[in-house]
Amino acid sequence: MNLDFNLYQDDRPEEACGVFGIFAPGEDVAKLTYFGLHALQHRGQESAGIAVVDDNKSIIIYKDMGLITQVFNERNLASLHGDIAIGHNRYSTTGSSIHWENAQPIYKTFEGGSLALAHNGNLINTQELRYALSKNGLRFRSTSDSEVIATLIASYADKGMKVEDAIAATMKQLKGAYSLVILTENKLYAVRDPYGVRPLAIGKLNGFYAVASESCALNIIGADYVRDVNPGEIAVIDKDGLTSLQAIEPAKPSLCIFEFVYFARPDTRLYDRLLYSAREAMGAELAKEQPCEGADLVIGVPDSGVPSAIGYAHKSGLPYREGLVKNRYIGRTFIQPTQTIRQTGIRLKLNPLCEVIKGKKIVVVDDSIVRGNTSKKIIEILKEAGAREVHMRISSPPVKWPCFYGIDTAEQEQLIAANNKVEAIREYIGADSLGYLSIRGLVKSTKAKRDNFCLACFDGSYPIEVPEDLKITKLMLEEEKAKS
Repeated sequence: MNLDFNLYQDDRPEEACGVFGIFAPGEDVAKLTYFGLHALQHRGQESAGIAVVDDNKSIIIYKDMGLITQVFNERNLASLHGDIAIGHNRYSTTGSSIHWENAQPIYKTFEGGSLALAHNGNLINTQELRYALSKNGLRFRSTSDSEVIATLIASYADKGMKVEDAIAATMKQLKGAYSLVILTENKLYAVRDPYGVRPLAIGKLNGFYAVASESCALNIIGADYVRDVNPGEIAVIDKDGLTSLQAIEPAKPSLCIFEFVYFARPDTRLYDRLLYSAREAMGAELAKEQPCEGADLVIGVPDSGVPSAIGYAHKSGLPYREGLVKNRYIGRTFIQPTQTIRQTGIRLKLNPLCEVIKGKKIVVVDDSIVRGNTSKKIIEILKEAGAREVHMRISSPPVKWPCFYGIDTAEQEQLIAANNKVEAIREYIGADSLGYLSIRGLVKSTKAKRDNFCLACFDGSYPIEVPEDLKITKLMLEEEKAKS
């Protein structure tokens, strides 16, 4: 079993990006965008940016590497005043994370105007589109697929198309997952791919509209959730309100089910279901499918495993206790740990409550196992702290296939469940027993239909066909990223 991974590295799939947009004359749109992005910080921690249309109808962008609180302050926010704004938190899936040029929003000019664009998702035909645009003499400043989208829209607008028609024409060229917010000098656009892989919600504030990757970001600014952007839709927001253009016929609904499992915040609603309630239900289903006789208590791996642990405890009649304390301020750091600290690995983020777990047979509930390294370290520190037995329960099925739609999973060779049966995984992580939630149980917990989701990471059925050469390219990119 080739599983020699960096134990300091988080074992979960890395989040998608977060996007936010608002059209609200008379409001401090930059500051509202800042707070919206703050609510979406979990979706991307590598860079942050805000674009506004100022009083002179010019697009002004401020962006940099780092967390939203590291990039913005009262001074630079005060310089971003206008009626329309969009913002972005980035986690890289296409394009290196270390280059400022890959931070968003992306800015492009065209004949008679300009636009700024922020993107959540990942295209699977980026190289093909970039090559075609380059042959036509267009140049790129970044390596991201987001600039390809912005360039394509601008190239259609240069031919005399209205912006919404240019966006619609571009959508017909794109393959993959994309939720977009786009601003021009007088309009805000919210765009979603025909499969609806990544979420995008619309809210209303004082008669005006905002859009966000998750409804929790709308709640933060006091906006009322209205609805989701429909798959294949362009929602157009301007001084006259909200209008809709169905640019592409919707395909099979394919919302990434990992939004329910882990990515989205528990106070977000998807398919009219509060995710905290869905995660509790996952735990209850897990208790039915994977009971643990004679256990003394249930603990959750903070934060995403906690609701499911509470559901598991309630359904099984076991007490729930807090057995691991999370350091919520570690975030992403550019200061590498010393060798001594690196050897302790997960202790930088989690520390056990010895008096709670000593001598106990415990059930530990987590949301997923990807490589297995984090689970292995958690079990080690729990047993070092005196746990008599540690039984691992996972509130999702085994992750066996990589994602190509905007989630940075490992390549298949590093997915522990792709190459090992449950008993081999149990032995590797050191658990006394290991049980996963079934796909059926997971979908049931969402109260939505199975056909509404992309389940490719669990069942290998990709709703958008993935070219074989892209699979090879993804492997090469992962290897390059591991070296950097």
